[in-house]
Amino acid sequence: MKILAFTSIRSDYDLLSPLYKLLHKDTGIDLKLLVSGAHLSKEFGYTKKYIEQDGYDILCEIETLIASSSIKARIKTASILLQNAIDVVSNYQPDLILYAGDREDVMMAALIGIYLNIPTIHFYGGDHETDGHQDTYIRHAVSKLSSVHFVSTHQHKKRLEALGEDTKNIYNIGSISLDKFKDFKNQDFRTFFKRNDIEKFAVLIYHPVDGEDVKKTFLNILKVLKEKEIFTFVSYPNTDPNYEIIVDIIQSFKGDSNFIFYKNLQRDMFLSIFSQASFIIGNSSAGIYESATLKIPTINVGLRQKDREASKNVVFCKAKRKNIDKAIKKVLSQKFQKKLQRVKNIYGNGKSAQKAYRLIMTHNFRKKIPKTYDPLLKT
Repeated sequence: MKILAFTSIRSDYDLLSPLYKLLHKDTGIDLKLLVSGAHLSKEFGYTKKYIEQDGYDILCEIETLIASSSIKARIKTASILLQNAIDVVSNYQPDLILYAGDREDVMMAALIGIYLNIPTIHFYGGDHETDGHQDTYIRHAVSKLSSVHFVSTHQHKKRLEALGEDTKNIYNIGSISLDKFKDFKNQDFRTFFKRNDIEKFAVLIYHPVDGEDVKKTFLNILKVLKEKEIFTFVSYPNTDPNYEIIVDIIQSFKGDSNFIFYKNLQRDMFLSIFSQASFIIGNSSAGIYESATLKIPTINVGLRQKDREASKNVVFCKAKRKNIDKAIKKVLSQKFQKKLQRVKNIYGNGKSAQKAYRLIMTHNFRKKIPKTYDPLLKT
């Protein structure tokens, strides 16, 4: 079986990497990755190197990223991927195409699957936020374009059914991103960063979002953390419009001993930091999906991820400094810390990659195309 996976950024790669590992080990499967976007950008850490270190076969590298804060950049990047990937995919003729999430490249992968008559599996569909971010539109649109859905929760499955998808094509497997916590190797990050003085700390991951004063929000978070003398590892943002605002602020804080700023870290190094944090703060989906597995509090600040299904370790707060301060006090309180011990991750138990692998090996997904299901005729 020939399987092709699309990946354009470290975040979507990590969402499926435990499954890639299983598929790669199977001698009956020829797994290839089509690599594009931020993976090939030095500005964003050239994360293609991590794919190579993991030992996966790259079918093709397509430089697509237009590194600009313009609102036109993401759709231009998508058009470059579509134009350049069609012949690559057609020539390889995979039996199955995989993609995860809600960025613009998955829309292109889904379109290619439809027009080249190749079955596709969309991972992490059915999720929803009310923040107005384009990712929500893309996620639902991609679900309508995809042959099969591997979702993370029962609610996500029900939402896809409400969108008119056939329940027979929706498989609730949990979140594959949780599987990586089972076997990562703990790293000595204090020695790596030459900061043996670090004791308790937070992790800040903040990405730009439409409709929010990105500069003010990011500065508010940094200032509250500094005022409370909470040492923090701070990630660079993703490629969404206005990321340059965040990068400029990071540059202005360089040299501040209260923070360590990083672009990309080797997976085990990042997981070692993430798993030992006192809390996660910002607006990353990693806080929503993954932190409950480790029983670590997450503070989601501002609009991004608003109303997203979340475990009880997640606290949503407004972007004002007083609200951020209050949220930090809440998650560090004895009452909240005690509640954490009973938290269960609604997104799964760390065994999702095996479920996905078994489904891929036992189902003939070519029978899932074309999609002829009419939700008006369902009984």
